[in-house]
Amino acid sequence: MLYTTLGKSGLKVSRLCLGTMNFGWTTEEKEAFRIMDAALDAGINFFDTANQYALGQTEEIIGRWFRQGNGRRERTVLATKVYNDIHDENDGPNREAGLSAYKIRRHLEGSLRRLQTDHIELYQMHHIDRTVSWAELWNAFEIAAYQGKIGYVGSSNFAGWDIAVAQGEAKARGNIGLVSEQHKYNLLCRLPELEVLPASQSLGLGVIPWSPLDGGLLAGNALRGESGKRSADNERVEKHRPQLEAFAKLCRELGEREDVVALAWLLANPAVTAPITGVRTMEQFERTLRAVELELDESTLKRLDEIFPGPGGDAPRAYAW
Repeated sequence: MLYTTLGKSGLKVSRLCLGTMNFGWTTEEKEAFRIMDAALDAGINFFDTANQYALGQTEEIIGRWFRQGNGRRERTVLATKVYNDIHDENDGPNREAGLSAYKIRRHLEGSLRRLQTDHIELYQMHHIDRTVSWAELWNAFEIAAYQGKIGYVGSSNFAGWDIAVAQGEAKARGNIGLVSEQHKYNLLCRLPELEVLPASQSLGLGVIPWSPLDGGLLAGNALRGESGKRSADNERVEKHRPQLEAFAKLCRELGEREDVVALAWLLANPAVTAPITGVRTMEQFERTLRAVELELDESTLKRLDEIFPGPGGDAPRAYAW
């Protein structure tokens, strides 16, 4: 396994991040335990989850896995998220999705309890909440960090200008600010190249792509009619069929599976820290490991650009003179 630092922090993480969204939903606990053990054995130390996944059951599964001991918690760089309603009746009107110092405190305590740990390495805002001031947000995160409950703060689904504002406010407070941005980014979704990736690189954030296979569309199964529960439906397959067929042909020439090539393409981007592999089975997990070994040459990267055209560079050069 290869490792890199997370953004401008000194935290070292694996180049693949184990996504756990399916745990407790389409992946039963026993299989989830096997996948997490295999991930550590393969050198993957970066695990991502969220308080809302399976209404908290995913965090509980990870917590029970930690409880088995043998260094599982110590070897894991743990990331979770806050923002969504997790249906806690005690929150009253504060159940609504969003961010506030009140909600961050309550939901952080809930995550720590479910995960059976006293700290979280990377605490991420699952979405932007522009109704809450950055003074309130940074104060809440600074208190949590001072208490030793979180190590770093990350964002998810932020616009480029949200990242810029967040980092400006953090700098004024003498704060390190955000160290990562988790964003939808894949061969079929390249709009982040306009502003999110350049902003992240410039301001010291590592990019953690979610949905690197676009819900299974880039895995090859959808085109072969073997779609799983999270794969694209027939309408999306037909919409992108010419691209997917050209992609499948290129992968056959390379002697590689489509999902492996799609992940390797992300890893070739210097802005990317670690794509999130949201596997459901051990077979899927084992296949993803090949992506770290695969280096795509310039001619292959050029052909991928031809099949899946990006926006043409960063903004405004992508569209202005």
